[in-house]
Amino acid sequence: MRKTVGILALQGAYQKHVDTLSALRITPVLVRRPEELKNCAALILPGGESTTISLLIQQYDLYEAIKIFAASHPVMGVCAGMIMMATEVDDKRVEPLGLIPFKALRNHYGRQVHSFTTAIKLADSDFNGNAFPATFIRAPGITDMAPQVKILACYKNEAVMIQADRHLALSFHPELSGDTRIHEYWLRNL
Repeated sequence: MRKTVGILALQGAYQKHVDTLSALRITPVLVRRPEELKNCAALILPGGESTTISLLIQQYDLYEAIKIFAASHPVMGVCAGMIMMATEVDDKRVEPLGLIPFKALRNHYGRQVHSFTTAIKLADSDFNGNAFPATFIRAPGITDMAPQVKILACYKNEAVMIQADRHLALSFHPELSGDTRIHEYWLRNL
């Protein structure tokens, strides 16, 4: 039986996650309502615009549903999704879910025109030490991490990929790389 992974599909860049999961023979489910989480083994919070995603999560009654789901299922947050996973955000318009104890800094790596792709080293031995082509688009920063948060990748000595328990949060977009190693690593928690 194929595993089913939900992708929050209220706003933002979720289609590339659909493509990545499909390539890995994982059944993607677009999540727009709380009841759609029931058959999911995990959830991806994709990139997009964090203030809009925050408002839509509230509007669609997904805030508590995601928090309850995350208590027993893996969640991966990418860019704006990472911001939503934080316990604190440097913008009061965003109400984070508090899934990983850290502070997110919106647009830490600059505005849209400052987007870039660079090779980063993934710290965990599961990644075979090979560089990963990381795309940063209005990318958030990570600061004030609790001691239990594990840093899996850095860019210029700043954390850009972290893990706490079964949850993974990334400043960059692994779904744009064509390299499935990060999704595969996270999916091992299923």
